[in-house]
Amino acid sequence: MPGDRPGRLSYRRAEEVFEENTRLLPNPLASPEEIAKRRNTLGGAGAPDESMLSMALHLRDQEMSLRDIAKRLVITTGAKEGRHPSPATVMRMLREHDEQTATAVSA
Repeated sequence: MPGDRPGRLSYRRAEEVFEENTRLLPNPLASPEEIAKRRNTLGGAGAPDESMLSMALHLRDQEMSLRDIAKRLVITTGAKEGRHPSPATVMRMLREHDEQTATAVSA
C-alpha cells in the first residue's frame, strides 16, 4: 500500500501536517476580500481549472501521494504556466473540493 512506505504521507496526514504548520493569515491586517482573493491564486495563476482538478481527483483515487500528483499536474494559465503546482497547492485544491462536495451533499 502506498501510505505504508516510510517517508510518504497519506493525503489526510499531509493535510494535518499542513494545517499544523501554516499560518492562516499571512497579513493579519488584510481585509476578508484580500484574503479570499489570495486564497484563489497559485502564485500568479488563477484558481485551478476543472481539468487540473479532475486529474488530481483521478490520481488521488489511485492513492498517489500529493508529491506524485503535483509532479503530474501542469499549470496552464498565468505567470507560472507550464510549471507544476506545489503539493500544498494540490492539497488545498482537493480540500476545497471536498468541502464544497460535503456542503452540497448536506444541503
